[in-house]
Amino acid sequence: MQEFNIADNIVMRAKVYTGGAKTPVLCIPGLTRNASDFDDLAPRIAATGRDVVAISLRGRGQSDRDPNYLNYHPETYRDDVLSVLDAIGIETAIFVGTSLGGIVTMAVHGSAPERVKAAVLNDIGPELAPEGIARIAGYVGAGAGPAASLEEAAARIRAINAVAFPDASDAEWLVFARRTFRQTAAGEWELDYDPNIARALMELGPEPDLWPAFEGLNSTPTLVLRGALSDLLSSEIIKKMRAVYPGFDYAEVPRIGHAPMMTEPVAWAALEAFLMDID
Repeated sequence: MQEFNIADNIVMRAKVYTGGAKTPVLCIPGLTRNASDFDDLAPRIAATGRDVVAISLRGRGQSDRDPNYLNYHPETYRDDVLSVLDAIGIETAIFVGTSLGGIVTMAVHGSAPERVKAAVLNDIGPELAPEGIARIAGYVGAGAGPAASLEEAAARIRAINAVAFPDASDAEWLVFARRTFRQTAAGEWELDYDPNIARALMELGPEPDLWPAFEGLNSTPTLVLRGALSDLLSSEIIKKMRAVYPGFDYAEVPRIGHAPMMTEPVAWAALEAFLMDID
């Protein structure tokens, strides 16, 4: 785990995987998730011959929580990831963004397109389906206190996400819980993000207007992945995206909702093929 001091005296942390000299990959997780989401995917990408940086945004995982919750906003995250790339010395990268991570990817491209060699938008677009927004708003920051055991944490996370992963096994839910909870000094398990993220979401809204930024990706190789069961990225939104950027690559992951882990056979095949065309 590497540390990076950025604006506002926040320390961000990222997992860095050494893979080779090709254009590196920056992996950015979703709203309440952290770098651990890429524990299986990042080594696969590194094996294709490129370094991988899997980042935890401020307020998530081992990155610092921000005392000013209004900084939990895509424009802040945009500046944060650029600061991390500058600290590492990466001028341009392939951005792989899940959900909020894809919003951050579009925001970066909108302000600094030269930093984005290619983009992978994982179950996210420039518009969010209202039913998905409602579901997310219903659980972010709404906890019943720490779980007494990892098994209890897995049961809680399963209750929220079973609709997106109907075929997941008990063992997979335990892995899911370990990546989304942290164990306290008392041995209990609490969600591994700042609950104030919910306050920011409610007061600031889920996203800026990203349609201009998405349309700007026309000149940038882009892969869009969609979970076939997704309630956030609908097939109707995909059609609207095609109208402004007809040429993006696309794959739909069966029996998965929001959001694919990108190690599913269909998702990985699409991602691997996409990466093969980029130096």
